[in-house]
Amino acid sequence: MKSLTITLLFVLSLVQTSFSQDFRFGKVSTEELSQKSHPLDPSANAAVLYREHRTNFEYSQEDGFYVMTEVFERIKIYNKEGFDWATKKVNLYQGGGSSKEIISGLKGYTYNLTSDGKIDEVKLRNDGIFDEEVSKYLEVTKFTMPSITEGSVIEYRYKVKSPFTQNIDEYRFQETIPVDRAYLRFATPEYLNYKTHQKGWLPIKIEKNGIDRTMNFRYTEAAITSNSSAVDRTRSTDITFREDIYEVTIVNAPALKEEKYVGNIDNYAASLKFELSYTKFPGSPFQTFTATWEDVSKTVFESSSFGDELKRTNYFEEDIDNLLKGVSNENEKMMRVFEFVKTKMTWNSINGIFSDEGVKSAYKNGGGNVGDINLMLTAMLRYAGLNANPVLVSTKVHGIPVYPTINGFNYVIASVFEGGTNIYLLDATNKQNEINILESKLLNWQGRIVSKDGNSTWVSLSPKDHAIANTMVNASFTDDLTVKGTSQNRFTGHYSKEYRNKYTNTNSDDTRKNIEKDFSETEVADINFENLNKLYEPVNLSYNFESFDLVENINDKLYFSPMLYMATKENPFKLDKRMYPIDYGYPVKNRLLIAIEIPEGYQVESLPESVQFSLEQNMGSFRYSSSSSENKIQLSVEFAINQPFMSADSYAGLKKFYELMIEKENEKVVLSKI
Repeated sequence: MKSLTITLLFVLSLVQTSFSQDFRFGKVSTEELSQKSHPLDPSANAAVLYREHRTNFEYSQEDGFYVMTEVFERIKIYNKEGFDWATKKVNLYQGGGSSKEIISGLKGYTYNLTSDGKIDEVKLRNDGIFDEEVSKYLEVTKFTMPSITEGSVIEYRYKVKSPFTQNIDEYRFQETIPVDRAYLRFATPEYLNYKTHQKGWLPIKIEKNGIDRTMNFRYTEAAITSNSSAVDRTRSTDITFREDIYEVTIVNAPALKEEKYVGNIDNYAASLKFELSYTKFPGSPFQTFTATWEDVSKTVFESSSFGDELKRTNYFEEDIDNLLKGVSNENEKMMRVFEFVKTKMTWNSINGIFSDEGVKSAYKNGGGNVGDINLMLTAMLRYAGLNANPVLVSTKVHGIPVYPTINGFNYVIASVFEGGTNIYLLDATNKQNEINILESKLLNWQGRIVSKDGNSTWVSLSPKDHAIANTMVNASFTDDLTVKGTSQNRFTGHYSKEYRNKYTNTNSDDTRKNIEKDFSETEVADINFENLNKLYEPVNLSYNFESFDLVENINDKLYFSPMLYMATKENPFKLDKRMYPIDYGYPVKNRLLIAIEIPEGYQVESLPESVQFSLEQNMGSFRYSSSSSENKIQLSVEFAINQPFMSADSYAGLKKFYELMIEKENEKVVLSKI
């Protein structure tokens, strides 16, 4: 009964705290500033105390209907790890000319509690606000709140004017920190009808109603004077129409707890997207906007910065003719063109599905954005006689394209069909890239292939072949029971790419530290890489090692794991329940062969039993096989993930799979004296 009373008092105190908050700009309370940790999530580094978005539509004769969104946020910073939440980025999309988004009315304050209990406020000033042009389609306004310390509360507000009524930014109700309260009001005139798309596992209840709204409409007309000349006159009239209002209130949205193998956790945050379905203006025909992926692909293809650029060939024809002289094999043609573009072109780090500079200009200058380089690559592959097409892709940071929209894609790569069945995927922006081994940032579910006639279809971006790591270890004991030995490693597929990215141009000391950091009480020396700078070849790594404190000597018996320093110690999956999928990126297979010399004067008393178990539907497997002879212990271990993307329903089974694997890998061999 006492426990129940305490629980009720705690809940009531939380309710009282939420009712005492004043969600008006500038009304930060001492209670909010005094809070040392989040009441529902003490591990949180920060929390969104209040988030408000109000979107409505205004009208002008010059712009027609445009979107006005007011944003207000109040955030509590609990510790230094939460300081990142004091920096905000606002994306402003640019469509050319006057078609661009504009930010206005930006104000912000940082509040801190002084030693005498008073509230000190510091205003966001111009030197904390920065504008950046990311590309000709995107500008970013970034601001960092001043005087941040542990315990600060910050708040800011601003407005964004947007002419893009078809592309409304997604409204987020969940973050990697708690969101105590979020409110959305989206009001649209009856002339524009929107569909809603929900994302994430948190339920979103939308309250929809409508009111009559009167808007003053100003317009200009030409009046004829007595001398028959025309004079422009501005007139105004009131128009009354129905306004559809959508409201959402979310209270106590829990933080998305990020674990390993998540891809982009933002893909699973509770959010709401408004998609323009149709317009019906007085005196105008009914016009639909709801698109299919086929519609999106055709729109992209028909753009002069996409389809027209694929048709241009005169700027490279002579170079490609010389490059492919005497070559008839299609794979050799593909390889030569791919390597030529990688060598010739340098990526400017700007994403995009459209050509920015124009492929001809980019070719002349030797650099460009993603669209410039990979549309050029596609055109060259077609010129070489290959069945090549561009593939629209969304990077993991950009999110998974769930519903049809051009904004769902932010990257384009090339594809080549061989024999109508095999497909090769190519990205020439990184000089270390190989055919069919895309960077991890691009392994994001599916891409959309756009053919020469503008038709399109989905293609999986997930690799079919496993990334394989083969390791052979030979080890022995010294008199003081230190384990010494050699390790020979061979990496293929995405593993080889990871090693090239990580260790190319890395000095020897950093290389040693990087290798050792994953090993317990182990030092490595004589590190040697082979093929680190040779693409399309396995990366080989060898080193000598010396491991300490791996062996326990108890009553003249030696206890140690035959996995040595390579045994997995910690389960990467710690949540009781995971609400988002598991994303390894690509299938993997790790094979390990270990041979350990038995010290003179000892014999094997007990050895871990061999075992094999699998995940459901053969999504993964683990095999452990041990044996011994007169003077040697031999161990063979294989770990495989065959399906790199698993639903949240598989989490419990995967977590148990790792528990069993870790338990087996840490079982001990027992050696006793002869």
